[in-house]
Amino acid sequence: MESTCRPRLSPAIADLRRAVRAALPEAGLVLVGLSGGADSLALAAATAFEAPRAGLRAGAVIVDHGLQAGSAETAAAAARQATALGLDPVLIVPVSVTDADGDGPEAAARTARYGAFETVLESTGAVAVLLGHTLDDQAETVLLGLARGSGATSLQGMAAVSGPYRRPLLGIRRAQTRQACRDAELLPWSDPQNVDPRYARVRVRERVLPVLEDELGPGIAEALARTAETLREDADALDAMAVAILAEISEPAEAGVAISVAGLAANPAALRQRMIRLAAASGFGVSLERSHTLAVARLVTDWHGQNALDLPGVRVERQGGMLLFSAPRHTPNKGLFRSHGTS
Repeated sequence: MESTCRPRLSPAIADLRRAVRAALPEAGLVLVGLSGGADSLALAAATAFEAPRAGLRAGAVIVDHGLQAGSAETAAAAARQATALGLDPVLIVPVSVTDADGDGPEAAARTARYGAFETVLESTGAVAVLLGHTLDDQAETVLLGLARGSGATSLQGMAAVSGPYRRPLLGIRRAQTRQACRDAELLPWSDPQNVDPRYARVRVRERVLPVLEDELGPGIAEALARTAETLREDADALDAMAVAILAEISEPAEAGVAISVAGLAANPAALRQRMIRLAAASGFGVSLERSHTLAVARLVTDWHGQNALDLPGVRVERQGGMLLFSAPRHTPNKGLFRSHGTS
């Protein structure tokens, strides 16, 4: 069903429509991840306009996290706006948010939200979920990654396309989504958590970025977003090279996978460490921390008879000229590992 709303074509609305048009898949049902805030509501309006013209169906999925009083009413209001825009189906999915891993409420809510998206993708047969992350969100993500010392992976920010998830607005400023809502006479919901200074992202948004703009000049958010894009291009190229090289220098082993030490040593650290992380991730579903990756790398570059490393989720040992990755004999606490033998 096509939207019946006919707002004037303002510059902000035109920018959002172009961004969505470029991000749509070729066919199928697309769903907008709608919170009711300005970013996702502006995205929903642009999608409702562009999808039918591209021969696509467009709907919305609204995740009710149940974390605030009145969350059900907020979800229902977002659903009414989505329906008025012409989106169909419009689904409200209540979730239970529990911080079982101790990673904090934001991470727990994100886990629950993406779990709901996965369920809806399967039940509806949708080919994509469009998410309303903006250039400002990207800049905040890069700064948070930099502050945490998370390395190039975090500094890459969010991908425009990641599996079924698409982020059409990574080149759009938050001010543009708010303006688009005003121009279209849409009433976005203001999430009180977006101004709560207890959250690091809010402090970056409200305090850190304005200071950087004042002290270093305008354009900081755009520069951070460009940095993320550049790093992602570099990382994609290095990842592809690591996959190709690993296929040549590794072989199946009875307990897991064996990688040639000489093959690892022949490559620069950026590729060697990617291959180590890839072996752990692809064979055992483990995401190695940097300290763990470097400990494994020392079995290649600083070999003096060390025995096995028992890392979270994987055991790595050097046997002759091969590095053997196998299932752990025990699982140590997160962030710790034990080296048996010579250190």
